[in-house]
Amino acid sequence: MEQQPGVDAGGGIVDTVITGQAMMDHAGDLSVMSLFLEADMIVKIVMILLALASIWSWAIIFEKLMRFRRMRTLASRFEDAFWSGGSLEDLYGRIGQYPADPMSSIFSAAMREWERSAARVTSGSAAFLQQRIERVMQLTMNREIDKLERYLPFLASVGSAAPFVGLFGTVWGIMNSFSSIAASNQTSLAVVAPGIAEALFATALGLVAAIPATLAYNKLSADLGRYAGRLESFAGEFAAIISRQLDERS
Repeated sequence: MEQQPGVDAGGGIVDTVITGQAMMDHAGDLSVMSLFLEADMIVKIVMILLALASIWSWAIIFEKLMRFRRMRTLASRFEDAFWSGGSLEDLYGRIGQYPADPMSSIFSAAMREWERSAARVTSGSAAFLQQRIERVMQLTMNREIDKLERYLPFLASVGSAAPFVGLFGTVWGIMNSFSSIAASNQTSLAVVAPGIAEALFATALGLVAAIPATLAYNKLSADLGRYAGRLESFAGEFAAIISRQLDERS
């Protein structure tokens, strides 16, 4: 009977050592997968949403970069052909009804309107034909710019909202971590560290999604603005050429 308390005390010491070792093992395992698996369900949902937003953002970034590069290359080729001194009708025939880039689309739309009305143009209707052609080029340019702008607002949304979504996951995770600490009456670093790390991981994911999206949105918006200016310059120059031809016919 006198040895029983000693046995109990020894068992309690062993249990305490085992529990402490388990906490230390858990605290030492702070890999990305461990942080995700050990997180609260709400925090997991936040992490998944941020990861998907980051993946989709990178897909948009690569697609836009390659597309803008291709558009600039095709525009340079078209401008070389346009200013080569050849016949515009022959160039229109080579491009066809389905041009490959926005600048060719503007040219094709203007030439299509020109061929429909130029044969019966008079001195009184020349100004109206000029306005129609300019209007057709403007509408075509707006439509092509809208196509190039597609999905750019998503990058802007991710860049502005992802840090706050990650912060929400962090706040939620820290709240749950403190609740667990209060329930277990354990305040050691081994107990606190994993929950805090899991919560802060959500903020890190928010920044990982937001920073590339913001930088890419700014670059792509600047590239699109320069390309739109290039299209406007071509439309203005082509309108001037059409105006001269109309004056000659009148």
